[in-house]
Amino acid sequence: MNYRKISYLVLLLVAILTVASIFFASRLRFDYNFDNFFPKGDPDLTYYFDYRDKFGNDNDYLLIGLDNKKSIFDTEFLTKVDSLTAFLQRQRHIESVLSPTTIKSPVIEQFGYFEIPYLHVAEPERFEQDSILIYASRELVGTLFSEDATAVSLFVQTTDDLSKEASDTLIAALNLKLQELQLQDYHLAGKALAQSVFVDKMQVELAIFMSASILLVIIFLWITFRTLLGVLVPLVVVLLSVIWSLGVMGLFNKPIDIMTVLLPTIMFVVGMSDVIHILSRYMTEISQGADKIKALKVTLKEVGMATLLTSVTTAVGFLTLLTTAIVPIRNFGLYTAISIGLAFILAFSVLPAILLLLKKPNPVKARKVSLSWPILLRRMLRFVFRKPGIILSLSAVVTVLSLVGISMIKVDTTLLEDLGDDDPIILDFKYFEDKFSGVRPFELHLLAAPGHTMYDKEVLQEIDEIENYLYTTYGLNFISSPATIVKTINRAQNGGLNEYYTLPENPEQLQRVNRQLQAFKNRSELRSIVTPAATEGRLSGKMTDIGSAKATVLNDSLRSFIAENINPKYLQTRLTGSALLLDKNNEYVTLNMMQGLLIAFGVIALIVGLIFRSLRMVLISLVPNIIPLLMIGGIMGFMGINMTVSVSIVFTIAFGIAVDDTIHFLSKLKLELAAGRSLPYAIKRTFISAGKAILITSCILMGGFMTLILSTFDATFYVGLFVSLTLLFAVVADLYLLPLLILYFYKPAKKVKR
Repeated sequence: MNYRKISYLVLLLVAILTVASIFFASRLRFDYNFDNFFPKGDPDLTYYFDYRDKFGNDNDYLLIGLDNKKSIFDTEFLTKVDSLTAFLQRQRHIESVLSPTTIKSPVIEQFGYFEIPYLHVAEPERFEQDSILIYASRELVGTLFSEDATAVSLFVQTTDDLSKEASDTLIAALNLKLQELQLQDYHLAGKALAQSVFVDKMQVELAIFMSASILLVIIFLWITFRTLLGVLVPLVVVLLSVIWSLGVMGLFNKPIDIMTVLLPTIMFVVGMSDVIHILSRYMTEISQGADKIKALKVTLKEVGMATLLTSVTTAVGFLTLLTTAIVPIRNFGLYTAISIGLAFILAFSVLPAILLLLKKPNPVKARKVSLSWPILLRRMLRFVFRKPGIILSLSAVVTVLSLVGISMIKVDTTLLEDLGDDDPIILDFKYFEDKFSGVRPFELHLLAAPGHTMYDKEVLQEIDEIENYLYTTYGLNFISSPATIVKTINRAQNGGLNEYYTLPENPEQLQRVNRQLQAFKNRSELRSIVTPAATEGRLSGKMTDIGSAKATVLNDSLRSFIAENINPKYLQTRLTGSALLLDKNNEYVTLNMMQGLLIAFGVIALIVGLIFRSLRMVLISLVPNIIPLLMIGGIMGFMGINMTVSVSIVFTIAFGIAVDDTIHFLSKLKLELAAGRSLPYAIKRTFISAGKAILITSCILMGGFMTLILSTFDATFYVGLFVSLTLLFAVVADLYLLPLLILYFYKPAKKVKR
């Protein structure tokens, strides 16, 4: 067989496919779509989309906080705020601006309708009277004006589903205007800002992760093989797998989001595992004097099946993410699994082809590189055989402590859980929570009972009772509802006096209000609160981002209050909104994680069962892989790290990758036992032969994943940290605990040779 011709054909085909992959990869775009993190298939999501079609999106807004340390009642400061307001009202992607300098108190008299500004910007002599009026109006304090009178807030309603490009344009124009007006102490929050900043962060971090991973891998490869061949060949193969992976995403028009931005880095380090096992075994054969063909045949025979199985187990670890209801996580799991398959194909096609075409490595140099490994591994094995009690006792203690830590884990999420506490966006969000109502949206769908409308006296009284509960007990502010509209008009019809900011006291007053509502029914601000038929309404507000666990408790209390105090003959309600849907992810976190792990356990058990046809060996193989997961859970509990959607995926990813070492160890052990060697001697040969590749690949994988801790996204940081720790614990368990478990609990069926 002409191996050289076959090698050239393989490389030609790979080159053609690589060019196609580069073409499709060039079409990739970065994206951060907030809606994708809603739980797909949940009935509340369908309900919310229908609700949103009627009343608009509850997160298409931008908050601008402006601080003036001495006092907001300063002519120069308020003039700048007014200029900024006018500028924003002219911007293309802005629908409305609610500003302290333009908000007015409507007054409706017999002779007409007019509005009185709350703030007379050009008349500083009226500031004292303005401040009295403003701080006597509950709906303004904590919304547009801070309680300490040192800051104001602008509420900017943007167009629906603003694109990344439009968000960038708007934020850039806003920042430029703020600099021009010398409003230096400002704070921003909202979807437009998050979308713009998140995508920019992803682009920067992708470059950082890949650069750091390549550098680390080069260092590890040089330490391991100490030859140019041992560095360049693995790099070429793995870089090809990354290009192919991105090409597949481009082919199916899938954008790079906050999850798939990890794919190139993960593929770079995971794909390296197959290459290292092949190259390590090949160099060992060369060092023993074998020619290239024989060395490759022995290599493919000994590590081929094990590498196929480890690729399957790693892919399964990622495919279990398909059990989640979160689209970005599902896409991440699917495309990473596909990429692992592509990496396997490249490792067993391109790598052998390159090795066949290259000059045979110097056996003497290869032998020198290999000499130090058996010495290290023999020392490690000697400790295993001499100190079994210490190893088993320590494993038991660690397991118990881990279970204690796991019992301390709480399931909780926040709106921006992916950002660290010191991130500028988070600091701005906290600013709005400290100075104003907060940024977490609240939505309650109001439905008038049959035969009633939102403006009936009985319905309005029920809404008002809910509002009072939300203000006093729930912690909600910035409330808008049909009741607030009616109270505003009632005040306007009574000279704009705050004491009339109440529901009308008699039918005549309510009739007057209803006539005015008919005149206003086509105004956009009214249509965003009440449907044209007035049979449905919206109660919305803002609050601090208290986390999903506490929000769930508050929502349960609210439902109980409504059930006990609100008459369904007049009004029915249903909680909805983007915050509620993100909170619901909590319901899926533990369930999805357990489903994923059970699937992964099942696949591993099946593979080990097929190799050894022994239930006892199946149980033995799972122990050193479950303990590292328990340790990670324990560490999370003791550190007070909440279980979030982003953190939960660590367990299935880590298990799928960490179990590779076990598969390689057991596959080599199977070959040694098949050769008729005794169990202790087979363990010894397996430990020395497979131990080298296990240590090398584990170091590379840990180093690669550790680069992710450079991320400013908590999800990425925790994936990097905890997967690295899991790999560390797993390699220790595989090289210290697994040999003991096999020696003590596994009984080979028979020995073929003596």
